[in-house]
Amino acid sequence: MNSLAIYYHTQRGPLCLFIYAAAGLLYLAAWFTRNEPPRPYLCLYFFGIGLLLSVVATGFHHLTVADEIDRLRIRFGPLPLFQRSVLYEDIQSAEVGRTTILDGWGIHLSFRGGWVWNLWGRDCVVLKLRKGTLRVGTDDAENLAAFVKSRISIKEED
Repeated sequence: MNSLAIYYHTQRGPLCLFIYAAAGLLYLAAWFTRNEPPRPYLCLYFFGIGLLLSVVATGFHHLTVADEIDRLRIRFGPLPLFQRSVLYEDIQSAEVGRTTILDGWGIHLSFRGGWVWNLWGRDCVVLKLRKGTLRVGTDDAENLAAFVKSRISIKEED
């Protein structure tokens, strides 16, 4: 790769379908408890949590990893609720890896240390940062790792 190479990749996954299903179950619970005494607000509670899950699900349709000249942008979408950028100068190494079953999907701390940003599957790129580790789930791990390594080598040459 030359110094002008860019990277842009979007992974799609069915994680949002699981979240929509949970929201649907809460909407059903709200419907069936709408007239149940003695808890008149139980229906509103179920509906509110279902609505919150529907909004969150809209943020987990896909995971986009993109080069932004001096940083790597990681963004769930289409509703951009969750995004993060990492400066290339903060990345010490990048390698292809795999998440564990316990790492799962979503955004959270890993049992092995560091953060996991994963939409679907177990392939990932492990970014060793100055402060911590970031595992970025992707279905294009080899290309992403090679791209980040090329950016790191350009940074070191400057």
